[in-house]
Amino acid sequence: MGMASLTDFPKPTIVSANGVMLEVFEAGKENLGNPVVLCHGWPEHAFSWRHQVPALVAAGYHVIVPNQRGYGNSSSPKEVTDYDIEHLAGDLVALLDHYGYDKAIFVGHDWGAIVVWGLTLLHPNRVSGLANLSVPYMERGDMPWVEFMEAMLGSDFYIVHFNRQPGVAAAIFDEDPHRFLRNMYRKNQPPRDPEPGMAMINLAKADTPLGEPVMSDDELAVFVSSFESSGFTGGLNWYRNFDRNWQVLGEVDPIIRQPALMIYGDRDIVPKSENLTEFVPNVEVVSFDCGHWIQQERPEETNRAILDWLGRRG
Repeated sequence: MGMASLTDFPKPTIVSANGVMLEVFEAGKENLGNPVVLCHGWPEHAFSWRHQVPALVAAGYHVIVPNQRGYGNSSSPKEVTDYDIEHLAGDLVALLDHYGYDKAIFVGHDWGAIVVWGLTLLHPNRVSGLANLSVPYMERGDMPWVEFMEAMLGSDFYIVHFNRQPGVAAAIFDEDPHRFLRNMYRKNQPPRDPEPGMAMINLAKADTPLGEPVMSDDELAVFVSSFESSGFTGGLNWYRNFDRNWQVLGEVDPIIRQPALMIYGDRDIVPKSENLTEFVPNVEVVSFDCGHWIQQERPEETNRAILDWLGRRG
């Protein structure tokens, strides 16, 4: 099942950026001047891009893969507001500065996609193009996002729960990272549950996982050991800034003009956007028959889609 361990993955370096230390996995230094930054989601790690790194390097790109703040051996600040979109985007801008780049292609999955959308809105001159997986551009409606989700989906919906009952989910996930992540990383299996809002919590407690695993035991061990050391609080703090991000992004032009690629999994629990081109006019859309962990479930197709798109945008 592809690469089995971190031994094949680039060695990490620690980069000081934006007031934090970021653990960064870098490959293809010989391709200086052609940067692509890969941004992981929750509850993940830079290692989630293990299938993409060699393909991008072979295609001539300088590939930069950070563990973002709260993850792996990167800093986990104590303040919840240190995980808002300004800080997360600021980390990526500081990373570009560290490597001496004015701008780069950014690729994001899940929360990484949310960060890349936000980065592009806040620092449009630093992004030459963007490819996002799973989570489309989130339109900023009249009601802050968590309030809106609570009104639509109830207080048990996981994002609402993470906000309204801080610390509860983290404690449950921290109890047994192996069980939670093993149950989480399954193919084509959105968390189905008699209480859909509690799906994440119940997933962390379930004895038997559903569906096929996305990765080998050795690969899973990389994620598990990372969360055993970092815990889940930092990553969950990203969720606790949804409404703050809604405020911050109210100050900027909501249209993304860069060339963009949006990759969906048809079985993903995350809904597709119905009005993506209104906000991202230069977007191309691709869908695969897979679940949420797109670049790990469909590595070859993901690589081909990203490389084809990169080739077309010159």
